[in-house]
Amino acid sequence: MASARQFPTIKSVRSFVISGVGSGGDYHNVEGGHWLIDSPISTPCSQWEKYRSSRTSWGINVLGSFFIEIEATDGTVGFATGFGGPPACWLVHQHFERFLIGADPRDTNHLFEQMYRASMFYGRKGLPVAVISVIDLALWDLLGKIRNEPVYKLIGGATKERIDFYCTGPEPTAARAMGFWGAKVPLPYCPEEGHTGLKKNVEFLRKHRESVGPDFPIMVDCYMSLNVSYTIEIVKQCLDLNINWWEECLSPDDTDGFAQIKRAHPTVKFTTGEHEYSRYGFRKLIEGRNLDIIQPDVMWLGGMTELLKVAAMASAYDIPVVPHASGPYSYHFVLSQSNAPFQEYLANSPDGKSVFPVFGDLFVDEPIPVKGYLTTADLDRPGFGLTLNPAARAKLIPSAYLLAPPPVKSLSQPAPAPSEVESKNGSEEKEASDGVVGELVSKVQELTTA
Repeated sequence: MASARQFPTIKSVRSFVISGVGSGGDYHNVEGGHWLIDSPISTPCSQWEKYRSSRTSWGINVLGSFFIEIEATDGTVGFATGFGGPPACWLVHQHFERFLIGADPRDTNHLFEQMYRASMFYGRKGLPVAVISVIDLALWDLLGKIRNEPVYKLIGGATKERIDFYCTGPEPTAARAMGFWGAKVPLPYCPEEGHTGLKKNVEFLRKHRESVGPDFPIMVDCYMSLNVSYTIEIVKQCLDLNINWWEECLSPDDTDGFAQIKRAHPTVKFTTGEHEYSRYGFRKLIEGRNLDIIQPDVMWLGGMTELLKVAAMASAYDIPVVPHASGPYSYHFVLSQSNAPFQEYLANSPDGKSVFPVFGDLFVDEPIPVKGYLTTADLDRPGFGLTLNPAARAKLIPSAYLLAPPPVKSLSQPAPAPSEVESKNGSEEKEASDGVVGELVSKVQELTTA
């Protein structure tokens, strides 16, 4: 009997911080004035007035994007992007790399479990799991390239011929004009703005309903910023507006609260999940049956490997899975899953009124929905089908440069002759300031102040 062919193993792992703004997996690391950060949006920090004008004021973009490459012994390179910046790179190399080098990249379940369980004492949610997610996505990209198949073919194959999109952005009229089947808008005002804020929220949603007529679906993103009583009240005041669903009304940890708002409005649709992590986090959300859709982010919850487990769990309860943003990583998942009926497109143009690549200029061939949809043909390339933009590579700062900078010249020089001290003093100071340390400092300053 013939034995299975020798499969390449993981040879090396490289990570990079993406400098500047507008490229990579941190959706919110964009230029000032972008609708995502500088339009009125209710957030968990909106209760403090000084943090209402811009989401960058409280640090939504503080981590930035990073990029990871995983190279196999046959020279094939898989890659992925996500959010996390320098701390993400530190975790990749100081912790998770030990599980990857020499491993079979096909062992995605095994590798996820090792990384997840090894980081449980400081992880379970948040940045550590988001870093694992990007590693996992790079593994799937590597597998697809080695096998010369798109990722969706590796995780079950196509269940539909096309993916239909709704658009998250500031203007439903623009979403409709671009061909999307529906529009999701961010709620502008928070509970701490009182009755006046509540009235403004209702007027805001009424204006949008009137702009697109009674039948175009409108959804509302509350970004974890409301409480139970406020949610019940605003939903009541907007019943005549035919809101398709209310999203992420409460803190991700308030699972009991989701039960309360569903009891108050049993015929209204509620969704959440983009800020939940792992199958353990989603288990209670799914079992409670208080949500009409769950919305994991594949770049955050644990990667494709964990998203498939969450989707299987949700399918047993007939709960649809509609991933949060994540561009092509989500598209391959949606195409392969029967309980993923459509996908979100997060408007990445500054005004939110045109279709830009989700990851900015990082890739030269990121598929974007045209007239509100993509087809299987748009995703039929090896791995996730992305090609790094040569111009964007100049923005990639190798993490080795940040985490272990090369040594600089010794500051201890042989004592010069007294007559030489005055003439050399100025030139030595300039050399020290313009050397490797100065270059490193300037790069880090560029990264953190962009």
